[in-house]
Amino acid sequence: MPEPRQPLSTDRAEPRGYPAGGTRAPLLSVRGLEKHFPIVAGFFNEVVGQVKAVDGVSFDVEEGECLGLVGESGSGKTTVGRCILRALEPTAGQVHFRMDDREAVDLAQLPGAELKALRQHMQLIFQDPYASLNPRMTVFDLIGEPLLVNGMRDRGQREERVRELLGQVGLDPAHMLRYPHAFSGGQRQRIGIARALALHPRLIVADEPVSALDVSVQAQILNLLQELQAGYGLTYLFIAHDLSVVRHICDRVAVMYVGNIVELAPVEALFERPRHPYTQALLDAAPIPDPTRRDAAALLQGEVADPSNPPAGCVFHPRCPHAVERCRTERPGLVQIDQGVGASSHQVACHLAGELTLGGMER
Repeated sequence: MPEPRQPLSTDRAEPRGYPAGGTRAPLLSVRGLEKHFPIVAGFFNEVVGQVKAVDGVSFDVEEGECLGLVGESGSGKTTVGRCILRALEPTAGQVHFRMDDREAVDLAQLPGAELKALRQHMQLIFQDPYASLNPRMTVFDLIGEPLLVNGMRDRGQREERVRELLGQVGLDPAHMLRYPHAFSGGQRQRIGIARALALHPRLIVADEPVSALDVSVQAQILNLLQELQAGYGLTYLFIAHDLSVVRHICDRVAVMYVGNIVELAPVEALFERPRHPYTQALLDAAPIPDPTRRDAAALLQGEVADPSNPPAGCVFHPRCPHAVERCRTERPGLVQIDQGVGASSHQVACHLAGELTLGGMER
């Protein structure tokens, strides 16, 4: 049996939620982020086009909050997360990360040496707990490697830190010399979470961290992430496609479609009263856990737009049942549609947002 979970460190812990009055600068501020992948063809591998995986994304993440990033497969969610961490080089845009009380730095422009010094403050939890762990490394080596790379040369100190981390994620520290194949999927994801926490990060990008797990294990991992957020004062960018998971763990939600954010709102506002037709379509497609309910909303018609050749105007208009001529010719920007301030504002990229009455998602 695992040892009792150790109390979490509270050295930098802050209450979960938003700063009073919204006066403090956000921890992460993304402006005009783009990532285009070249299309090459021919004998000489000439560039004949661009896949616009991320096409002008802007949002803020407040200190201590969990911002969900949702959308269909291929909408650009994971690419956004990896561009923020500079695992992928952005084509354009700014990614401002605030260091404590100092001015924010633009991660997109930092040279390699300066970026390396900041990486300990930003970590990634991968989607697949089987592929993300090196099968030839022990748990001690997997979790201790970030410590070694960042200057903790003393093996005894690393062992002590690894024991602490394993206890905090609910694993037995006595198993640190085992290899990944000896653990279940949920246990492997706990190892991945412990590795992400090793350097006391401020921001964690969680890339669908529970989608590869059984439903019962998903609940355990989500509860663990919430406990760690409260204990460490963590900030999450939570990438997911399961709307029930997003509703459970996130404070706000950004909805992506073909590389663009089409709606950004507090979680309950978005689930109870979506303002973009694509958001409503996602909510309608979510399964209802009630065997007596037989009714089902009509599914979206047509195919997802091609990011290498997006349509003119609103990228969603070929599938939108409410589209008018303006939608086919004029691209809508993300505008605020209520009186909220900062993290409480509701933003949508739709010409008809003020006219449509859309249905929400039942609990």
